Amino acid sequence: MTTQPLKAALSGRVQRPVPLRETVYETILNLIITREFPPGRHLVESELAEQLGVSRQPVREALQRLSNEAWVDLRPGYGAFVHTPTESEADQLLAVRAVLETEAARLAALSAGSERIEHLRELWRAGVAAVGDADVDSVVTANADFHRGVIDASGNRVLAELAAQVDRRVRWYYAPIARSRGMASWDEHAEIIDAVEAGSAEEAARLMNDHTERTRVTYHDQIDGA
Repeated sequence: MTTQPLKAALSGRVQRPVPLRETVYETILNLIITREFPPGRHLVESELAEQLGVSRQPVREALQRLSNEAWVDLRPGYGAFVHTPTESEADQLLAVRAVLETEAARLAALSAGSERIEHLRELWRAGVAAVGDADVDSVVTANADFHRGVIDASGNRVLAELAAQVDRRVRWYYAPIARSRGMASWDEHAEIIDAVEAGSAEEAARLMNDHTERTRVTYHDQIDGA
């Protein structure tokens, strides 16, 4: 029995387009993460469908999925609303982030080569430029890219997979404080890079822990003062 026809068929397959419901889901989620849709925002199914140029069905499916992932609250008789995080939720998420990224910085100092370090410096320069342009969305993206860069530099794939699970929610919490953290955050990033380059594992870990703690405190101060 020959497998040539099967091989030919497989090699000739083309990638299927992304399902519409997936595109709608990603679009709404991105609007939530960037705070274009702020916490408490009423998400009206018919309005979203019109704005996105789709039927209501993929919007309904996206909202259900977002509800399952705790991005959206579905209230019987009222509709869908962007989830408003509690202080406890923020603390739990940012505490997990601190543990993961502190260890990532320590490992990066032990294993990162010159290419990884130069990549971190490139990410740092991109972040500084975004701060200078006062582009909050770009700052949030650059911040996420930098922290992902440190995690990648750790060389620990399991740690990277765990960090990826909280990455989007960290961006969500960082968005409202990106402007107030400003250049101070990137000064702290520069110190972390220096410690990683010097191979100072404990110093890199301490700096990252202090950095993530400042983010946590700033978030709570800003939310409490809102």
